[in-house]
Amino acid sequence: MNDEVKSFRDALGPWQVVFVHDPLVGLDGFVVVDNVACGPSIGGIRMTPDVTVGEVFRLARAMTFKNAAAGLPHGGGKAGIVGDPAMDPLAKERVLRAFARAIEGLEGYIPGPDMGTDETAMAWVRDEIGRAVGLPRVVGGIPLDEIGATGYGLAVAASATEAITGVAVDGARVAIQGFGAVGRHAARFLTERGATVVALADSRGAVHAPDGIDVDAAIAHKASGRSVVELPRGAALSPGALVGVDCEIWIPAARPDVLTGANVDALKAKLVLPGANIPATAEAEARLHERGVWMVPDFVANAGGVICAAVEHGGGTQRQAFEVIEEKIGANAPEVLTRAKADRVLPRAAAEAMARARVEEAGRYRRRGWPAPPAEGRPPDR
Repeated sequence: MNDEVKSFRDALGPWQVVFVHDPLVGLDGFVVVDNVACGPSIGGIRMTPDVTVGEVFRLARAMTFKNAAAGLPHGGGKAGIVGDPAMDPLAKERVLRAFARAIEGLEGYIPGPDMGTDETAMAWVRDEIGRAVGLPRVVGGIPLDEIGATGYGLAVAASATEAITGVAVDGARVAIQGFGAVGRHAARFLTERGATVVALADSRGAVHAPDGIDVDAAIAHKASGRSVVELPRGAALSPGALVGVDCEIWIPAARPDVLTGANVDALKAKLVLPGANIPATAEAEARLHERGVWMVPDFVANAGGVICAAVEHGGGTQRQAFEVIEEKIGANAPEVLTRAKADRVLPRAAAEAMARARVEEAGRYRRRGWPAPPAEGRPPDR
């Protein structure tokens, strides 16, 4: 076991770590199954040129907390493939299929889509190993990116916490960093509730229109392959300047650690709703708390996708998925912020305490497959 793996061990996990290498197709990847106390883990396969084991460890733990906080019968896991998601489609299919075959024996891990993968990729995975979520409709799936499950959850979290944060969605100005599968649907669902999107960013730049951006037109614009900086309305910004835009709600929906100690004080929003996992460093979250800026923890706010995946895995419908997202996030988001306010702790600390308690309770019912309960009180191995 190398030092990086050892540095992430604690009482909750990880349960399994698997490294995958196949030089014939140019595959390098890894899977972290963090914890299975609540059930088999669900987590996406991330494909980027710079994905690291450390990043996947952090994401897998976030999935453990996300699934537990949402009350799902699943643990947390995550996978990473080192590669360019825009590679030749046939090459990408070969890589995904090879990766799927390599992890077929990891029955405690159910793959889903993540950055760099999509419903098509999950169809390849399921074709190889018989399990995946976030599948195309034609093979019985609920395409969570297509319907905007994660973005819908963000809108639910914003509405459910209005009384605590003091930010009314109706009339709120919204800036979105990352106008992709999550960001575009967050924009759509928030504007349906009366918000105005005033700034957008993608990998090629950012645009600011204080009077508002036509979200439907922006979605169609992006679908044609163009950047938001080419939108007809608004002034171009550097991507880093988006943090300083005047708005009430700021949504990081792209890469990890986009809010840091170096830029967080430029943020003018009153509420941060993470569409991305681990979008802020610990220093940035602490500084937001000191300034009185609310941040719904990522694994609470953006749980819509995995809730949809769990409903799909259980044979549910799209309508049921939206109903469960409304129920779970609508209850958990205000509960976490209320706990944080009452205990005078960061929202993340309150959310992790809630999720950890649920994982530990679930673990007490398990005899195998999870590392935490003390020897006393457990039935002997048979």
